[in-house]
Amino acid sequence: MRIFVTPAQLVAGELVVRGDEHHYLARVRRARAGDRVELVDGAGRRAAAAITRITDADTALAVETPQAIAALPPLVRALVPLIKGDRMDTCLEKLVEVGVDAITVWPAARSVVRLDPARKPARLAKYQGALQAAARQSGRAQIPAITLADDLAAALAALPAGATRLVLDPASDGPLHVTAAVDITIASGPEGGLAPDELETLARSGFVSVGLGPRILRAETAPLVAIALVRAATRT
Repeated sequence: MRIFVTPAQLVAGELVVRGDEHHYLARVRRARAGDRVELVDGAGRRAAAAITRITDADTALAVETPQAIAALPPLVRALVPLIKGDRMDTCLEKLVEVGVDAITVWPAARSVVRLDPARKPARLAKYQGALQAAARQSGRAQIPAITLADDLAAALAALPAGATRLVLDPASDGPLHVTAAVDITIASGPEGGLAPDELETLARSGFVSVGLGPRILRAETAPLVAIALVRAATRT
């Protein structure tokens, strides 16, 4: 069993958890006193713990000394467009599973979905919850960071200099070679593909077009395949 706590909570000694993590232990996993639990703080540390008490209101745990889990290079970012329906949630969940480190969601010209600025904080909170759930399921100690950019220019402005930059383009024959890269950003398009001016903007920002073979992949599938290939090639 695995639960998330804040970095400040992850210290050796007694810890009492309530709310969602208590509900997960008590109701979802039906844990009992004596059961072992792994605690992770979402920032790269984890600790073993044992349940000492579990009630309707909270769960008490005896926490052992936390250990830092180093993230293996390369650092991989994904620039993904807004995708309609539940496929956005699925995409984010699977990006965590295949090993993304940071995600920027942006409104592409051909994105079917448009995000109301007033709903942006609620949508971001929803996405963060999905990332945490996916990190728990996949055994990750780090929860990827996620941001919502107002447009492509804002997404690009937030990128660090010097990273390898790739854009997924079904019209490209460029191979996905990243074995020597230590910092990679992969951009992908929406349901209707990236618009020509978006491809031009990405190219001016140092993005190299690469393809993933002869088949046209869905907007939520292409970035997953690309990042899985990166992790497989670098054995991380």
